[in-house]
Amino acid sequence: MAPKLPRPRDLRDPALFINREQSWLQYNARVLQNGLDPTYPLLERLRFMAYFCTNLDEFFMIRVANLLELEVAERTTTGADGMTPTEQLQVLATETHALIDRLYESLNRDILPGLEAEGVSLVDLATIDEDERAELEEVFQRAIFPVLTPMTVDPSHPFPHLANLAHHIVVTFAPSEELGGTEEEFTYAIVEVPEVLDALIPLDDDPESGRFAKLVDVIKHFVGSLFPGFRLAGSWEFRVTRDADLALREPEVEDMLLDIERELHSRTFRRAVRLEVEDTMPSTVLEQLTRAIEIDARQTYSIPGPFDVPALSKLAKLRRLRHLLEPPFNPRIHPRMASSDSIFSIIREKDLLLHHPYDSFSTVTEFLTEAARDPKVLAIKLTLYRTSGDSVIIDALKTAAANGKFVTAVVELKARFDEKNNIVWARELERAGCHVVYGIVGLKTHCKAALVVRREGSVTRRYCHLSTGNYNSSTARVYTDIGFLTQDPAIGDDVSTLFNVLTGYSSRNIDAILDGKLPRPQFEKLAVSPFEMVGRIIGLIEDEIRLHGKHGQGRIDAKFNSLVDPGVIRALYRASCAGVKIRLVVRGICCLRPGIPGVSENIEVTSIVDRYLEHTRIFYFHHGGDELVFVSSADWMPRNLFRRVESMFPIEDPELRDRTRDELLGISFSDTAACWRLRSDGTYEKVAPEDGAPARRSQLAYIEQARKAGLKSIPYESALRQPRNRPSKKRRKKSNA
Repeated sequence: MAPKLPRPRDLRDPALFINREQSWLQYNARVLQNGLDPTYPLLERLRFMAYFCTNLDEFFMIRVANLLELEVAERTTTGADGMTPTEQLQVLATETHALIDRLYESLNRDILPGLEAEGVSLVDLATIDEDERAELEEVFQRAIFPVLTPMTVDPSHPFPHLANLAHHIVVTFAPSEELGGTEEEFTYAIVEVPEVLDALIPLDDDPESGRFAKLVDVIKHFVGSLFPGFRLAGSWEFRVTRDADLALREPEVEDMLLDIERELHSRTFRRAVRLEVEDTMPSTVLEQLTRAIEIDARQTYSIPGPFDVPALSKLAKLRRLRHLLEPPFNPRIHPRMASSDSIFSIIREKDLLLHHPYDSFSTVTEFLTEAARDPKVLAIKLTLYRTSGDSVIIDALKTAAANGKFVTAVVELKARFDEKNNIVWARELERAGCHVVYGIVGLKTHCKAALVVRREGSVTRRYCHLSTGNYNSSTARVYTDIGFLTQDPAIGDDVSTLFNVLTGYSSRNIDAILDGKLPRPQFEKLAVSPFEMVGRIIGLIEDEIRLHGKHGQGRIDAKFNSLVDPGVIRALYRASCAGVKIRLVVRGICCLRPGIPGVSENIEVTSIVDRYLEHTRIFYFHHGGDELVFVSSADWMPRNLFRRVESMFPIEDPELRDRTRDELLGISFSDTAACWRLRSDGTYEKVAPEDGAPARRSQLAYIEQARKAGLKSIPYESALRQPRNRPSKKRRKKSNA
């Protein structure tokens, strides 16, 4: 039911906004629901559960940590929804406890028994025979015992610091009469479970046999070896989650790289925001832990099963279980890449639009690899937000520098949880002779852009790649993203200006620009935040209202990850009130309430949660018949619009514009298999096909499109490093792989 609104036309009424954190938790609940859905293969369900758990880890480390900090500071700050930090924490704790219960009910009832039926099991060490116990003890003494460090807690040994997200075992001891102990005495020790060891230990020489012991269970089984002569009373697993958000006082930053490194070190000493404990842990032990860790019952979670669900998802690597996964799909080479011409000739002929992971990311790596080797190329500039461990991109930049080209890499050191990787890449690129810039203090560089400057006879051309996703060949296989390659001179000018801002402007310059003391950088086709993107988006919505009043048929279609910004939401409400039809596919957070009479009855919001992580950001405006389509690196959130450097660019080629509208957006709107509809009360309902109609799964439709239109590729990992091994048109093959 829609909430009762005292003033339905007051677009600042808190009742019109869904709480951001609750909306995110609703998204993660949809992820979990896929793990509970028996129509998915068993190991795909386990993957969804693992994704749910890693999502929740990050949520506690960042969002819950921030709310706890506000609560401790006795702040009553509220967002557009009007909820205080304390109110949010209470609601989030209640809902998260319920989700954890659902996770383990299904894991213990369906997933683990389902794996056992396939001959794969987590063995209860109490059931193994003497021979197996002896073999396992030999493994423990040889490979595990030397790594362990027991930490007793007593007056001379204070409670140790526990690393963020590390698994620990608390061991309690029975009173010792020989040492004068009494029944009232309570002593215990902590043992950290080493992350350097595999979480699952095969009980047979061949891991494919499918019998595994959890590392934590093995340590608990033989933990007495660490305390010879002691009488053990019991041992239980637990895990602490800590505040992990970077706390840079950005106006005081002197050396970005060194300050980030110091902050990363300090993460291990931040306050605890969650405690997970084995559900059999006695209350006396739990009380000792909560007191020592300084955490309350609200943030304590009792776990009735395996803690490390992501580790269980690694069972998907077993060859014998491949039938429990989705059928494999090898990304296809875009059909225009069948030509033996230089990639620059292909782009000169016509803009190239890529839809990952259906179109292979190897086209992007080829663009940069060829640029690195081409003697006509003078310079390469690139933004790096997240990149993969064996990155072809990094190799291409190093090769380009070695070949005497001017290479600039704008590396974002504050890419959350990739800070260490980015520091490593930054130093490696500097050693290779690249010019490395760390962006602008106070703003994250989140735009995805590459610029290649090439001299062709008497003409110097600029070739650009703009994208919704990162320069990361690994995530490009599991995230849906748009990539755009063009040599449009106006876009080339804009991208050059963008890089000049990133490398030549200081935070003081940016502040002066935003305060109106300095002129704003001029862009012809790109909209760039924090300068003008929010104004451009709201302007496009207002134009749609105006043109709808003149011509009718007003329509806005958009697909993105999150919708949070109150100003943009109010603009959409105004458009709905004016009669503009609005369809939104919002994968994650959505603070807008659709379907409220007099406010948002013309707005429909859906969310697709499926095999690939929906990551595209596409915006369509009917614009009085002069249709406009944009692609962007930014969601409609305050952080993207005001605290990051982002870009939004138009798709102007009629064929590509129509494809983006009809396929990349249109197919998403037709999904009736993995799609959820947002109700006005903030909850979601699964979209079902009409009576008698088969369910339509949009991601499967994209796979089938790629198989029909694309070119069969060599295995993906090889294609990334051998991009010139493209099939010719004569050798083009179709495949069901």
